Amino acid sequence: MKFAAVLTTAIMTALPQVAAADTASVNVALINFADQWIGPALSEPMRDAAQGGGHSPLAMFMGADIVVKSVMFGLALASVLGWAVWAGKMLQVYVANNRLRRSYRQLARAGTLTGAHPKTYSGPVRVMVDAAQAEIEISSGLGKDGVKERMASELSRIEAGAARSMQSGAMVLGSIGSTAPFIGLFGTVWGIMNSFIGIAESGTTSLSVVAPGIAEALLATAIGLVAAIPAVLLYNHITRVVSGYRARIGDAAALVERCLSRDLDRRAAEAVPARTTLRNLAAE
Repeated sequence: MKFAAVLTTAIMTALPQVAAADTASVNVALINFADQWIGPALSEPMRDAAQGGGHSPLAMFMGADIVVKSVMFGLALASVLGWAVWAGKMLQVYVANNRLRRSYRQLARAGTLTGAHPKTYSGPVRVMVDAAQAEIEISSGLGKDGVKERMASELSRIEAGAARSMQSGAMVLGSIGSTAPFIGLFGTVWGIMNSFIGIAESGTTSLSVVAPGIAEALLATAIGLVAAIPAVLLYNHITRVVSGYRARIGDAAALVERCLSRDLDRRAAEAVPARTTLRNLAAE
């Protein structure tokens, strides 16, 4: 709590000093940065907007102070990050689903865990098969009911771990969707506050004086919504896709359990004639 209080005090102390930075000098720094790292395709429109003004989104961005600029820029980065996370997650799920389907078909055709090479399967199916083979080896001579119970517990943990790994990163979208509107609202409140300060200093309530600052402030909220709405939709889409992936992992776990049960029953059936032969030899 003490650290949070100190941090809040430092931010509130530094914020007015940062906001006092000259808008023109900030614009010059942004234009130079854009020209150096992106090129004239972006720097020239920024220069024209800073010099000519206007009511376009870029002109309102260039006319805003550094605090509102920072809010807008951060929200734009958050939007780009959200789309990048969604695209990466979709690619990851696509590859994982292909591997899972291929391994599932291979195991279904084999119908047994006996003699399966570790590299035959991939992804969660490989982990499940390895765990089943290890459990069979460790539990040699023990009852098959105990083997099945222990294996069911292990498969459930593998299934949960694979789904949790696939879900990682999706919380970024959830965070963007839940916080972006409020961050944009902060920029709006700050911009409107500056507009009222400008009214007090100029001594006029003319709409032509007040409107540009308010429009710049409202742009921050608009960008926040532009970042938040797709993030929420993409988060819900990822959640549905991961749920489908987890269901397929559950199907793979059920297949491994069936193969394990089949192998255990086969071993038990093979052991019966051997015991019968031993009894006959002992009787003779």
